[in-house]
Parts: sequence; structure tokens; C-alpha cells
Amino acid sequence: MKKKFIILAFCSFGLASCDPQTLEGVLSNYPKTQSSPLSNEDIIKGLKEALRLGAQTAVQSTSTENGFLNDPLIRIPFPQEAQQAKDWAISKGLGNQVTTFETTLNRAAEKASIKAFDIFANAIMQMTVQDAYGILHGETNAATEFLKRTTTNQLKEAFGPIVKQSIQEVELTKYWEPITTGYNATTLLTGKPKVSTDLQVYVLDKALSGLFVHVAKEEAKIRTNPAARVTEILQKVFGTLDK
Repeated sequence: MKKKFIILAFCSFGLASCDPQTLEGVLSNYPKTQSSPLSNEDIIKGLKEALRLGAQTAVQSTSTENGFLNDPLIRIPFPQEAQQAKDWAISKGLGNQVTTFETTLNRAAEKASIKAFDIFANAIMQMTVQDAYGILHGETNAATEFLKRTTTNQLKEAFGPIVKQSIQEVELTKYWEPITTGYNATTLLTGKPKVSTDLQVYVLDKALSGLFVHVAKEEAKIRTNPAARVTEILQKVFGTLDK
């Protein structure tokens, strides 16, 4: 019985809808040791609710002010490939510029995440019943890893314009250009490579990464923590996992 409901927990993070016939087809592959206490209608409703809750919570967590900046798990740092430029700026008394730049990096990601719910949820809903077989015996974040592997390219394409607009709104380049311009001028004498980090790509990658971190957290909570099942249908469907 428990094995049957593992697929329900995993599918909750990828299936937008499961009609009764399709769901029965999946579950028929497992031994029926006892009858299910849940109707197909209950199961489908629970899957949709878990999907909505996981995506919504992840977006709410990241899109609030300081959602990225004050979260050590997803905070966006100064680009690693530009570390020498950061060190140079600090040595020249531009520490405040560096701090402001890092803050605006995270603000751009937070602004992009505000509009992420529909885009992210629609991408998640592309998972098919057949896809679920691949994550049956996976780790606790198997559904999230599947989504990351199969939807990142689509999400980047959809998020691109949002990130670009957010960067313009927070005037990110205004703080980036003085640091890089000053540093790049020194490379004429030192022979070191100039800094040319693409801020749009950098923020985009970090914003998507942060969203996936929080989706994984919600996946783990709903699967393992009864207190995270905040609605009756979630308690009814996922409570079976505890038995």
C-alpha cells in the first residue's frame, strides 16, 4: 500500500491532472494487497493541491523583499569570475558600491520571481504519468530534480525578458559598470583578463536555482512532515504515507 502512495507523493510535484483511467493504469502495476481508502477524485484533488501549494510557497518565499538577499541558501553573491574586480573595488574604497551591487543582484531575482508562479506551475504540469516511473525509486528530491532536468531550458526562455526588465528597474548595471570599468583599466598593466560577466544570464541562473531550492524544500515537507499538510485533502492523501 505504501508503495502505491510513493508515486502519488512524487507525482504531486509534476502532474497537473490525472484522470481516473490513467491513474488506475499506473497503480495497476503494483500489487493490490488491500483496497485504497481514497477515491480517484480525492487523489487527483490532493495531487493538484500539493502542486499548487509547493509552487506557490516557493514563489512567495523568493519574491518577497530580502527573499533572496537574507536567505543563505539562495543569496546571490558577487560573481565568482569577477572576484578580482570585487577585491580591487574594496581596496579602492568602493566597499559600499560592492555591497549595493550585491543587494541589487538579489533585488533583480526577487522582482523576477514575483511573476514566476504561472510560468513555473505550467512547466511543472508538463510531467506525464509515464515520467513518474523514472522517479519512483529516487531520492527525497527526485521530483524536483526531474523538473530541473526537463524544464530549465523552457524556464530560462520564459524568464529571460522578466529578468532583463528587473535588471533595468533596479538599475543593476549602474553599480556594476563603475566597478568593472575601473578594474578593467588596470588589466592593461597587469595583463589579467577583463571582466565581462553577463549579468542577465547570471541573475537568471541564480533566480531559477533559488526557486528549485525552495520547491525541493516543499516537496520534502509535504512528503515527510504531517504539519506541512495544511489542508484536509493533503492530510487525507499524504497521511497514507505515514501508515
